[in-house]
Amino acid sequence: MQIEKEKLMRAYHDMCAIREFEERVHKEFATGQIPGFVHLYAGEEASAVGVCMQLEDGDHIASTHRGHGHAIAKGCDISAMMKEIFGRGNGLCKGKGGSMHIADIGKGMLGANGIVGGGPPLVCGAALAAKVMRSKAVAVAFFGDGAFNQGTTLESMNFASVYQLPVLFVLEDNGYAESTASTWSIGGHNPVRRAEGFGIPGVRIDGHDFFAVYRAAQEAVARLRAGGGPEFIHIEFTRYFGHFEGDQMTYRPPGEVREERNFLDCLKFLRARLISSGQVDALTLDRIEADVARLIDVAVAEARASAPPEKAELLTDVYKTYAGEPA
Repeated sequence: MQIEKEKLMRAYHDMCAIREFEERVHKEFATGQIPGFVHLYAGEEASAVGVCMQLEDGDHIASTHRGHGHAIAKGCDISAMMKEIFGRGNGLCKGKGGSMHIADIGKGMLGANGIVGGGPPLVCGAALAAKVMRSKAVAVAFFGDGAFNQGTTLESMNFASVYQLPVLFVLEDNGYAESTASTWSIGGHNPVRRAEGFGIPGVRIDGHDFFAVYRAAQEAVARLRAGGGPEFIHIEFTRYFGHFEGDQMTYRPPGEVREERNFLDCLKFLRARLISSGQVDALTLDRIEADVARLIDVAVAEARASAPPEKAELLTDVYKTYAGEPA
């Protein structure tokens, strides 16, 4: 599969942006300046980017509590995201959503979600609207191996199948639902067969390989736009940090993360393949990394210098208001 050079450079940029963003949030959280819970996406970048590169502005995604990577891949403003995570009034959600509820409806990012399995029902709504309006838009539900055992996810798969909705269900299997191994917790040990039980075709792929994710998502989204009904992708990879910031990861074998960073890094794999194939040279990739580092430095500096929300904002954005109704 041949991908244009510009798209490959964009993919590398976005994957680097997610990695640098998460590594920096990890450091900043340790200073005590970031409120609330934080769940990091580092190590999983090929999934978000490979899938979201197939999407358009009119398409929607729903994320998980580990949502920064999906937001960046869908095109959300990185500086506004950092301000949001710092709880600043000029953040993406006025500083009131924070890490676990970061969203940007204008970009089709329906939000990170503190409810395990909370995203699939939301994208079914977006997909149903797209089908009724005949817009050719699609909706993507990202969810983890823990959420795959939730009734909300399974009911959403059934609903999408019955109504033949343009939904792509993406199981991001990082090996652990909090601290429970997915190899133990998923009955039948074959998520693709579980999807097929709902009449939804699926595929299992290596999430460390950007090209594998890109190809699977490209084919699935094309079928969705053609009216083929829901699709399922089981993406296997690893996460480099704990379930949440502060998680001591005592459930993981000693040295597991170190080995995975050394030998199972989607960014290293993509860089090596781009250079070896001659598609993008090392100097260009170095420049992309430097640009990303500067971008994150600026985002953090702006977030630190920004103010928290005003007290007058406390009770705003609680309920949705419509045209003609009092605010």
